Amino acid sequence: MRLGSVIRACRRQLGITQEELAWRADMHRTYIADIERGVRNVTLRTVAHLAKALQITVGNLFAYTTARPGTRLRVGAATAPTEVQDILLVDHNAGDAAMTARAFKWAKLRIVHDAEAGLDSLFGTGRYARRKPVRPQLIMLGPNLPQMSGLEFLRRVKADERTRDIPVVILTVSE
Repeated sequence: MRLGSVIRACRRQLGITQEELAWRADMHRTYIADIERGVRNVTLRTVAHLAKALQITVGNLFAYTTARPGTRLRVGAATAPTEVQDILLVDHNAGDAAMTARAFKWAKLRIVHDAEAGLDSLFGTGRYARRKPVRPQLIMLGPNLPQMSGLEFLRRVKADERTRDIPVVILTVSE
């Protein structure tokens, strides 16, 4: 499931309108409609506000975006068996990485500062050759990385059968 469809499903399960969700999350209704249609990029702050308004953890919200069709949503549940606990963050900006770490303090967050280190971590190569490869539940990716772009990193992750099913959230900066 995609984020917008999960938000719509959670909202419907609670029996609230887009207007009510917008009021609870302190957002405009058309912004909620755009998110549900999948035509709006969202920030981590927006995701946190929506999760709180939907009475669901951010981890569950992300977990449901990757769940199989037909998975029963547990709105209002503090935890769920599928909650995302293990995240790989690939971002060269230390300030953004620190902000993300604060937002996801409940998860095991591995932070690498360039795409090569991210790939090495995933595949157990390079500087991570002596370690077991990492298999996170979610990859959060900054698009503007040194040496290798975030899109090239994404292409390589999705091209390999060992990692292609790991969901990737691309982080963007927007005022």
